[in-house]
Amino acid sequence: MNIAFIGHGYVGLVTAAVFADLGNSVWVIGRTKEKINKLKKGYLPFFEPGLEEMVKRNLQAGRLHFSLDYSKGIPQSKIVFICVGTPSKSNGEADLSAVFKSAGEIGRNLKNYAVIVTKSTVPVGTNRKVKSILTEKTSPKIEFDIASCPEFLREGTAIADTLSPDRIVIGTEMKKAKEILLDLHKPINGERVVTSIETAEMIKYASNALLASKISFANAMAFICDNVGADVEMVLTGVGLDKRLGRLFLYPGVGFGGSCFPKDVKALIAVARDQKYDFKFLKAVYKINEEAKKRFVDKVEKTMSGVKGKLLAVWGLSFKPNTDDMREAPSVDIINMLQEKGAKIKAFDPVAMDNASKQLKKIKFTDNPKSAAVDADALIILTEWNEFKQLDLREIKKVMRNYYLFDGRNIYQPQMVKDMGFIYKGVGRE
Repeated sequence: MNIAFIGHGYVGLVTAAVFADLGNSVWVIGRTKEKINKLKKGYLPFFEPGLEEMVKRNLQAGRLHFSLDYSKGIPQSKIVFICVGTPSKSNGEADLSAVFKSAGEIGRNLKNYAVIVTKSTVPVGTNRKVKSILTEKTSPKIEFDIASCPEFLREGTAIADTLSPDRIVIGTEMKKAKEILLDLHKPINGERVVTSIETAEMIKYASNALLASKISFANAMAFICDNVGADVEMVLTGVGLDKRLGRLFLYPGVGFGGSCFPKDVKALIAVARDQKYDFKFLKAVYKINEEAKKRFVDKVEKTMSGVKGKLLAVWGLSFKPNTDDMREAPSVDIINMLQEKGAKIKAFDPVAMDNASKQLKKIKFTDNPKSAAVDADALIILTEWNEFKQLDLREIKKVMRNYYLFDGRNIYQPQMVKDMGFIYKGVGRE
């Protein structure tokens, strides 16, 4: 099947590569000449395990194509996916300008029937506006249908999530569009949820808002556990054994970040506001997430009797492991707060330091975790990279000046670390 994707971010590029790998002929249309030229050579604009190899394999096979020109990919495509960014505006609403601009360009280049599918995360009603733009820009002789197929991939496991999702959501009113999309997804596992466009739009927001809520609940429990001397990890393990609840995303830490949770929580609050509903619950979820970062900084400062003039080694900068994505990464706010209090920072991240250097200033980046720890007064874990769990902390301790360890992701067993001679502080546990 001939398919086109508008946008080459995480969603567009990963999904395009997967469908090309499944044997389809795929065009990816972008708007940045430098990125498109690099993609044509197999160089990716971000890190995602396994993706570079998949892109290069399908480039060589002639199934994956990149262009700046809509006329190259749209006319022959049976399905066109809109996968552009929908960042937050200052009022929390989703910025849909890229979605609508893409719709206009698609409409001007449609030559045959196609299903136009919005995969970007968009508020209810967006697909109806996309249809209006398409109707305005497309020749009256050309038929098309619209659909909503929200994505549920996670950075770091994006290929596996695309090939083996829990569910595939297809929102459309037209039988022909439904059949085409079901046929496209035949090689992919996952429960099919075929529903209305508006319902499909809401499913994505509801899903991300609930996952963010679980993280904030875990952090709220950690706040209390810190005060009463309980171990939040054991508390949440006990809670998670209830099959009705589960442990997934019930993990305390320094807060959620990335391109989805903060943006989508704010967007759903804005959607509710437009419908005259004050979504106090989600406002609290967002507030707790911000509070988690401040409480962690306060813990560092209190435990060390101030951080002014002290050297802090930070391990992990990306918002989660297995990605170089620094969007809304908690590390940025935490490091900025520590610097404002007079701390000096050395930092290491396996893949995110180039992106981090664009946001974080007056920091020394190092080539490895041990170098970051040299002469440090404290070690701070902000991203739970697996390699940090495997390091010999006894060897790290030998190069440090003082032996504080602040575990912002609870990756270590407290007693084990204390037995090595560290002063250990986790999140909701001692």
